[in-house]
Amino acid sequence: LYLDLQGRAVEKSGGLRSSFLKATTTTFHHAINESEKASYVAHINNYLAEDKFLKDFLPIDPATDALFDLAKDGVLLCKLINVAVPGTIDERAINTKKVLNPWERNENHTLCLNSAKAIGCTVVNIGTQDLVEARIQLLADLNLKKTPQLVELVDDSQEVEELLSLAPEKVLLKWMNFHLKKAGYQKQVTNFSTDLKDGEAYAHLLNALAPEHSTHSTLDAKDPTERANKVLEMAEKLDCKRYLTPKDIVEGSPNLNLAFVAQIFHHRNGLTDSKTTTFAEMMTDDAETSREERCFRFWMNSLGATTYVNNVFEDVRNGYVMLEIVDKIFPGTVNWKQANKPPIKMPFKQVENCNQVIQIGRNLNFSLVNVAGNDIVAGNKKLIIAFLWQLMRFSMLQLLKNLRTHSQGKEITDADILNWANNKVKKAGRTSQMESFKDKSLSSGIFFLELLSAVEPRVVNWGLVTKGETDEDKKLNATYIISVARKLGCSIFLLPEDVIE
Repeated sequence: LYLDLQGRAVEKSGGLRSSFLKATTTTFHHAINESEKASYVAHINNYLAEDKFLKDFLPIDPATDALFDLAKDGVLLCKLINVAVPGTIDERAINTKKVLNPWERNENHTLCLNSAKAIGCTVVNIGTQDLVEARIQLLADLNLKKTPQLVELVDDSQEVEELLSLAPEKVLLKWMNFHLKKAGYQKQVTNFSTDLKDGEAYAHLLNALAPEHSTHSTLDAKDPTERANKVLEMAEKLDCKRYLTPKDIVEGSPNLNLAFVAQIFHHRNGLTDSKTTTFAEMMTDDAETSREERCFRFWMNSLGATTYVNNVFEDVRNGYVMLEIVDKIFPGTVNWKQANKPPIKMPFKQVENCNQVIQIGRNLNFSLVNVAGNDIVAGNKKLIIAFLWQLMRFSMLQLLKNLRTHSQGKEITDADILNWANNKVKKAGRTSQMESFKDKSLSSGIFFLELLSAVEPRVVNWGLVTKGETDEDKKLNATYIISVARKLGCSIFLLPEDVIE
């Protein structure tokens, strides 16, 4: 757009547009998949139709560019994040005026990106694959905690552990192949593209899951497009929303096929509770451990490592992802010649990776008494959390140290951070102070809001802040704190209850 406007200005002034501008402006290509755009629009129109702010702009016409115009102010994307994971963003922190200035628009986009990162979206080199059909929402239940019936896909405890470490897309493929095998389908589905083009896998899957709607006409159809159309007709009988066309199936659109299979799973997974009780005890974690796992998982993924972490306690056991994280924080500390890259079948290779991780930790003066690589391989949750906490804390302090060039190499301590926060609030004319990071008065959220306001006075709307006296008021303030901090560009991985407690 800038180059185009600049070119017009040159022409208006009587000058000639340079060959560079001609070459640059003529090589831009907006490769938009119209089928995917239509599916996104259908999703938005369906889930946000009753939204008080957006109802004046919906429904969106998929044949126009209204989707992109509506997304410019960032409000739509923030709303979609809350559709995917309700409560992620405190909507009081979203700027929802009809006309936003550049600062307010930037606030919304920053809030959106940081919140997307917090729920597990990839925001580095964003592509359509990261936004498809509210991906997080569709795949959120594809784990043993949310859907314990998935244990039916495996035979023993060792396979349960493997299932725990699988990405949601892999679990979905495993589920699909489980039913296809029972239905007598001979092929193995390994992707959501070429393996689904002919529609045969869909036909067998739906016949197995919904025998009351099964028909041989779907399998007997010779033309793939005709078969794909019959597949969609069967799916509609299961209340699966039609976000793709027969053409999308035949052409093998991976994003839309993933969304479609996930829809089928949500409406009819075909699993029983027969083995759920057997493995239920394996899945019980205390709330504190689960929250810590979530925090470290989002932090690790935010660093941009090659390996995506789905479950901290399972994915770190081979040691490789830990080496990647350490290398991101302290480049050059990992001896990659001695590292073993997944898949690692030999246990001693995993121990070698984890031993190197522990050795690096000791070199950084971490407290690792009686901790060895075997403890990580064995999945010792307490020791894994203890190591990750020290790594996370050290990286944060290192960041502060690098920013404070005037510190002349002086190591920044917790006391320095505490004093900075108290002084910042005091200079802003506020009265709140905190004695330590365990100060019970922090649960009201007032101090954190005053600190955020001291950093950027415009960011906190005090008319939306409660006194923080009741549990409900504390929760409202805590949720608002997280959204406001993300609005400022902070990577926040806390939950409201972490602030309250």
